[in-house]
This record gives sequence, structure tokens and C-alpha cells, in this order.
Amino acid sequence: MEFRDHFSTQAADYARFRPRYPRELFKWLGSIVPANEFAWDCATGSGQAAIELAEVFTRVIATDASEKQIGNADNDQRVEYRVAPAEQSGLDANSVDLITVAQALHWFDLIRFYSEVRRVLKPNGAIAAWAYKLATVSPEIDAVVNRYYSQVVGPYWPAERVLVERFEELRFPFDEIVPPKFEMVAEWKVEQLLGYLRTWSATQRFMAAERRDPLEKVEGQLRAAWGEKVRRVVWPLTVRVGRLL
Repeated sequence: MEFRDHFSTQAADYARFRPRYPRELFKWLGSIVPANEFAWDCATGSGQAAIELAEVFTRVIATDASEKQIGNADNDQRVEYRVAPAEQSGLDANSVDLITVAQALHWFDLIRFYSEVRRVLKPNGAIAAWAYKLATVSPEIDAVVNRYYSQVVGPYWPAERVLVERFEELRFPFDEIVPPKFEMVAEWKVEQLLGYLRTWSATQRFMAAERRDPLEKVEGQLRAAWGEKVRRVVWPLTVRVGRLL
């Protein structure tokens, strides 16, 4: 499967507006592997997960197939960024304690990627992949976002997006570990939500096809429902964790 780049166009906004993963997730992942020497964050995007991994692991290599995403990644001397596809990392065999894939597994050629996982993981090492669906804010705001997701930009979602909705069913041929419950939380004003919605691949595909901004259809409603206040935004995470069979 060829790399389909849905994010380089909005790489700067992706780095600015994508929510941050909870630190508790990375502490827990560090506790389930035999050593905290080397973590590989695959399809790192702008490095949100990689930065948190660097709090737990001595060495972190973060890869992404998009050169623009890597160019806009969070700068941290503890993280080594590389441009590389998920299926061909360039890492040494049996070298990695933990592999993480944050909101990206659905884009991969899974057969080839899982082969790469088996090649680079150390004995008793682990792979963790997670995904999040729509956030919750309030019933009124959620209704507008849901309509935007399904009706306004719905026809422009890449086919792989359905795998996020069915992440629990995605093929994951490892000895699975049941994780605790984790969620992302942000304190946002409405401008940050609008910036986040603009990073969606479906939003960008709509803009490319229609030559107009689809957020014009819902921005007024979102602003009216949100007001001027800072609101709590929550994304429950679906986390899959496993060791080699």
C-alpha cells in the first residue's frame, strides 16, 4: 500500500491544534516492558507521543513518512526524528523495548508493518496502538460537531477512517494486555476547536475539491453554543497493547 499523505498540507496546524496524550498512559507503558532503554514512536506526526515517551525512555526515535510532519514536530533534544515509512523503519533487529502508534495504525499496510514490529522488538517488548473518535464537550456542541463529521465533510473521509470507528476490531496479532482506561483532556476556547477541526483530513479534502471552507457551515453555531468561556474537551482513548506471540 502506498503512503497516502493526508496531513502534510496542514502540518503546522496539526502540530498546533492536535490534543496531547495523557502522561499516565506513557508511565503505564513504561511499567509493562522489561527495560526503558529504547522506544520507537511510529507515524509520530508532530511528535506529541514522542515527547511524552522521552520522559520515560532513555532513547526515543520518532519516524513519519511525511517530511513536512517531521519538519513541524516538537523540537526536543531527547527525541531523534527520522523520515521513514511505518513498514520500513530502518531500525536494528531486536532493538526496541516499546513501539507506539498514536492515531495512525489505520493508515498502515498492516501485514508489512506487523512483520516490521516482529523484526525490531526485543524479546518481551511491547507494541501499543491507540485511537480516538469524536470528542465530547456538551450535548449542544457535540451535536454540531457530529453533524459536521458525518454530513458536511462525511463524504470526504478517506476509506481508512472507518478503521478508527472499528479500532477494537482491527487485526492485532499479539498477546494482548488489557490496559487501564485513558482519555485526553484539553481546556479550549472555540478558536482551538475550530483549528482542530481544520486539521481533519476530510476538511482538507473538502477544501481541495470544493474550493471553500466547510467550517463556514457550522462555525456560527459552534461559536453561539460555545460562548467566550474555556471548556473541557474529552477524547476517550481506545488502546491496544500486546507482546509477541
